Order: sequence, then structure tokens, then C-alpha cells
Amino acid sequence: MKRLLALAVLLVAAPVTAQTVTPTWSTGSMQSTTTTTQTITETIQHQIYGSELKTYSGENVAPSAADITNSSTTWDLVTDGDPFTLEITTRTADTLIEQIDIDRTIETDSTTTSLSVFSQ
Repeated sequence: MKRLLALAVLLVAAPVTAQTVTPTWSTGSMQSTTTTTQTITETIQHQIYGSELKTYSGENVAPSAADITNSSTTWDLVTDGDPFTLEITTRTADTLIEQIDIDRTIETDSTTTSLSVFSQ
């Protein structure tokens, strides 16, 4: 019974029509502005490592043995009483010689403006 009643309502219902919509404007424009800020902070680290190094230099000194790298080698004055210098430099491999740190910040500002013009 309910089905017959629903069918009867559908058959008797009046037709539906849409009304025409006419815009009230004839021309127009729209402007949009977007502003963005970007900040990049970076650290650059540059490390320089050295190789193994052994140097010997001097004036008015002489080694006591032919192998100057031997730890038991001694150094004697050539002329007693004269000034002398002796410089021995040793460095192991993979020793950090120099480190350069660069800290910087890059800031970028950008603005985009868009204009749209329309008419009917």
C-alpha cells in the first residue's frame, strides 16, 4: 500500500523549472598579492688532514749516527761556542691541520602580484 501511495505522489507531482540567473555586474577585476620569506641557515665545515711528516734541520749540529730517524741518535755541536739551531718536526698521519667553519644565513623575500580582468 505504501508503494502505491509513493507511486501516485510521483505521478501527480508538478514539473519543476529553473529560473534564469542574470549577473548584475558587467565587468570586474581581481588583484592578488602573495609575499613569501625564505630563510636558509647553513654551516659548511672544511677539514684538512695531513700525512705523516718528519723533518730535521739545523745549523752547527751533526748527528751521531747516519740514521737520523733513530730515537737513540744524538746531536753534537760542530764548533763549540758558536750559535746553533736544531728543529725536529714530527706529525702522525691523519692529523687535523686546518679546519674552516663557515656559518651563513641566506634570506630571500619575494612578492608576486596577479591581476585578473573579466567582463561579460
